[in-house]
Amino acid sequence: MAITDKARDYWDRISPRERRLVVIAAVAVPIVLALWLGLEIKDGLKTIEAKNARMRQALVVLADLKARGGVAAQPKDDVLAQIPKEPLSLDTYLSNAAEKAGFTLKGTSPRNPVTRDGYITESVNISVDDLDVEKLKVFLAEIEKEKIVVVTHLTINRDRSDKSKLDARLDVSTFAHEPVKDAGSGSAGSGQGG
Repeated sequence: MAITDKARDYWDRISPRERRLVVIAAVAVPIVLALWLGLEIKDGLKTIEAKNARMRQALVVLADLKARGGVAAQPKDDVLAQIPKEPLSLDTYLSNAAEKAGFTLKGTSPRNPVTRDGYITESVNISVDDLDVEKLKVFLAEIEKEKIVVVTHLTINRDRSDKSKLDARLDVSTFAHEPVKDAGSGSAGSGQGG
């Protein structure tokens, strides 16, 4: 028996009132589905339009910033301008920082200076033992008070004998401009030869 035969038998068995309800349902369901689908599409388009409006606004702001000079109009960090011609004496600097923190620095292990991209980086390795948290905090704050001095490596461990004390290993670096080489002496010798 085919589906059409089953549908015809079903149609013949139901009353006229049920037939009207089936016809109404057959017409109403597609209309309701079409309306629901249309509203969903409309909501999606509104969301996309709102997103596009925000993007347009952002593009207007970016164009305005570019017209004003962009990044140049923003405040600059003048750390590079603060880098001195001569490197800071890290031994003295760190001893003063330790003094302000309330302890005496026993010594530092300097590393070889590194010259790169027109700057000299001088570094030292230091070890401090048996400090409480507050003294270590003050010491680290004093080290990085100057923008040209930074802690590049830090390892902190609890003291094995006294759990309230800390042992720390630090690498501290400072920066200076590389001295400008005098190019005039080489060109003066070649000028006299001709």
